Amino acid sequence: MSTPAKQSSPAPATRRTGPDGISDTATLRARARKDIEDGAITPTYSADREAVIKLLNDALATEYVCVLRYYRHYFMAKGMLADAVKGEFLEHAQQEQAHAGKLAERIVQLGGEPDLNPDTLTARSHAEYKEGKDLRDMVRENLIAERIAIDSYREMINFVGDKDTTTKRILEEILAQEEEHADEFADLLDGWIGE
Repeated sequence: MSTPAKQSSPAPATRRTGPDGISDTATLRARARKDIEDGAITPTYSADREAVIKLLNDALATEYVCVLRYYRHYFMAKGMLADAVKGEFLEHAQQEQAHAGKLAERIVQLGGEPDLNPDTLTARSHAEYKEGKDLRDMVRENLIAERIAIDSYREMINFVGDKDTTTKRILEEILAQEEEHADEFADLLDGWIGE
């Protein structure tokens, strides 16, 4: 009589060990199953989510005010240099619109709602809506608005720090483009001919 073959039991789940601060696989899997309605926001998110959403909504308001200002300047630009400068206004309006889209998407990922209420946009915006009296004044006002955006984005980046690296990366990308805009407008003002 032969002895029945011994059935092998499944191997116990192995726990990955690694450097301090790195969770083992079992812990990662268990945390992922908790509060799944929070989507991308997991228990390791350490920033003040409500504060970040408010900052992003204020930045969103700023971007929309800038979009509107740039479009107004695009349509109202006239004079000898208008054709060249109008192209800058239009390009910047479109880039600011793209910034607004990135900010709104991130707000939703964080569980918030983008505040697009037109009644409060200018009150929440860091930048002002300045019409400008002539082409040179429009360029100057846009340079001022870009400088405001640069400082506000730097402050937001410092506030978020490494507690929300995705938001930080988005803000850094926007900041880099705002710095390009400011540089372009500074060059335009520097090379301005006449009044």
